[in-house]
Amino acid sequence: MTFQKAFVLQKIEEILKNLEETKKILKFSDKEILLDFLKYHTAERLLQLIVDLMLDINQHFIRELNLKISDDFQGTFYILGTKGILPKHFAQKIAPVVGLRNRIVHRYETLDKGLFIKSFRKNCVDFAKYIQLINQKLKHVK
Repeated sequence: MTFQKAFVLQKIEEILKNLEETKKILKFSDKEILLDFLKYHTAERLLQLIVDLMLDINQHFIRELNLKISDDFQGTFYILGTKGILPKHFAQKIAPVVGLRNRIVHRYETLDKGLFIKSFRKNCVDFAKYIQLINQKLKHVK
């Protein structure tokens, strides 16, 4: 198989669009978001979309570079970290966002909405860093 840079670049563009929409939601205070179900559910959906797109990218790298398959989505970040596609410390830092995504999507447990908004705000910086790191790796992938 041939590594499809265009596929990854398309996913990055989608993440960037979602991050722009995220900025529009996160310009409101936590309280304003929590009191408006449309804002809150939009934030949930945006986090899900961003994480899903990152997982698509992770899985593409794993598949196309014939890396070890992960047992779960969170593990895809760890694999990229051990193979130098992402810095190991960054992969360990960002991987738990998959658990947050899973709690939103599958309602595994009661989600502390206030904590979710705080986490989402904090993770936005990491999402931008992820894009930067993946773009750097794309320059070296054949």
